[in-house]
Amino acid sequence: MDDQQASRLRQVAYNHQEPAWFIEKRLAAQKLLLNNIDLPQMQRFKFDNWPFFSKHDIDLQIAESIEKNAVTTNEFNVLQIGQTTCSLNLPQKYQKQGVIFTDIFTALKEYPEMIKKYFMTEVIKVDEDRITAYHQAFVNAGLFLYVPKNVEINIPIKADLVQDSRSETSFNPHLLIVVGQNSKLKFVQHLKTIGSCHNTMNMAVEIWAEDGSHVEFSSLEEIGKNTTLYFNKRANIMRDAYVEWAVGLMNDCNTVGNIDSELIGDGSYAYSKAIAVTTDKQHVGINNRVINRGPHSTGLINQRGVLLDNSRLIFNGIGQIKHGAHGSKADQQNRILMMSDNAHGDANPLLLIDENDVIAAHAASVGPVDPIQMNYLMSRGIPFDQAERLVIRGFLGAVLDAIPAVDVRHEMINILERKLINGQNRYRKDQK
Repeated sequence: MDDQQASRLRQVAYNHQEPAWFIEKRLAAQKLLLNNIDLPQMQRFKFDNWPFFSKHDIDLQIAESIEKNAVTTNEFNVLQIGQTTCSLNLPQKYQKQGVIFTDIFTALKEYPEMIKKYFMTEVIKVDEDRITAYHQAFVNAGLFLYVPKNVEINIPIKADLVQDSRSETSFNPHLLIVVGQNSKLKFVQHLKTIGSCHNTMNMAVEIWAEDGSHVEFSSLEEIGKNTTLYFNKRANIMRDAYVEWAVGLMNDCNTVGNIDSELIGDGSYAYSKAIAVTTDKQHVGINNRVINRGPHSTGLINQRGVLLDNSRLIFNGIGQIKHGAHGSKADQQNRILMMSDNAHGDANPLLLIDENDVIAAHAASVGPVDPIQMNYLMSRGIPFDQAERLVIRGFLGAVLDAIPAVDVRHEMINILERKLINGQNRYRKDQK
């Protein structure tokens, strides 16, 4: 390792009063970077020349929170802008039940043993690939949520994370969510960008779902076009636990990412839903993977994409049933709508089956809007453009309807409508 780089990173982390073990994790990750370990793997998608590694990372400055652990009676939410936690609200009811909700660096100081146990140890591991190592070395924002066993949170937990691109700085947030036995929650993440500087964003989400827990994780993502985005969302799912992903990728930037569900326990269940709308010259590649390790586990994938302009979208659906996961099920759907002759979309299903007593299936399609549905709507007097948008809304409905926060769901629909209208206008202009 370059001694000067290591010394600078150590000093920044030390000045931020991070514990020695966490500083050593940073340095070990930076050493992996310098050893040039491989990038993540993605079939039929080339991104090895993308600028994932910012020159500003070694000078990261992690801001102090403006307001910490503000307690309200009826709101469960947080707002982070860049590296600053602007507000954080934990209802007193859940605080009394032992729920912990704070920014990741406060958690490092106040709950060090919990962070040491769960942060990039079992769910996501630092040596998986080069971009993951980069994330651990330069993580500079994020949240920690811990829900003890037998706690049911009956209101959505909302997290607004804003990339501050008013200046050149990387944004590397980490969400660590630990859910105890038989507990239940709905987590709603909203990512967006302010400013227009060219930056990188490297995001990780780790979910540890203990036996019998129930987790619904929703995400609305609208990152600006001058960002290069990598994300890694992963859950370890124990016996009879349930994790549902509902991810709406409305970004304007080049994006590559992974959604992974590890079905570890007997009877565990994962349903991974994702939609993506791509525009302009945007390139997006997604690996959506469910691995059945425990017997009688169920892994479902449902991906829907809409392509406009000259964009490119790759959906890789990967269902894997390991030997010993008898009585398990793996099923996936990967469907793409082409709204432009110049766009390029691939829906690639992959099943890897190492056990006999299982059910496994897949479906994939790439094509235009269904003309039968269009004719039906237009026969009722609905104009062509509006009918087309209605068909697309229905096509994406599986994820749109899964967003539990009404305001976030409406915002996702509004973003979708705006993208489609702009795409229709550009298409007509190009045809003239």
